[in-house]
Amino acid sequence: FGVLTVEGRTPFGEWLLRIPNLVVRKLYAEQMQASLLPGRRDEAEQAARALFQQGDIQPLCEFVERTYFRVYANRDYRWANELTVKTAFLSPLFNDLLYIVDSEPALERGYADLVLLVRPDMRQYRVLDILIEFKYVPLKELGLRGAELREMDRAELLALEPVRRRMAEARAQLARQREALLARYGDLLRLRTFAVTALGFERLVCELVDW
Repeated sequence: FGVLTVEGRTPFGEWLLRIPNLVVRKLYAEQMQASLLPGRRDEAEQAARALFQQGDIQPLCEFVERTYFRVYANRDYRWANELTVKTAFLSPLFNDLLYIVDSEPALERGYADLVLLVRPDMRQYRVLDILIEFKYVPLKELGLRGAELREMDRAELLALEPVRRRMAEARAQLARQREALLARYGDLLRLRTFAVTALGFERLVCELVDW
């Protein structure tokens, strides 16, 4: 009924559906926030504001860790991937008053995971353009249990080989995507780029990638 649009079929004959427009996407984001995190809207907005205004993604990563990741059950690991992580971030970040929010826009020969471009009529305000690349490492690949990950500090998480590999991949992709965005928009952008790697639904490693 207009809530989802048929995109086509997979090679296995299954239907592919997509969210058709920004209005419906906003409804999804708001509904997810309301159903998963009742009473936490102010906290989500504060974490998003730190990213929009200061380029500090850490409060948002900590918020997602202790809220959305706690909602996901063990059975959700079966379908977990980068898209699952991106969805957890998209809900608190969705702000169509300040931003044009684009999920997986085409940039040259690749796709960016999440781009938030300041709307043309809002560029007089001191908010930042945001580019985020998401990665996901399953617990099985890490060879660790969730309880063990929760006891580790950030330096220990970054030292894990699968995490180091995913972060390196994210940085390389961000370099290409950043170049494509700057070629398209030039000095108009106040661009900040971030690599985010999820370790199961237990921990997040987030990094400002600067050049």
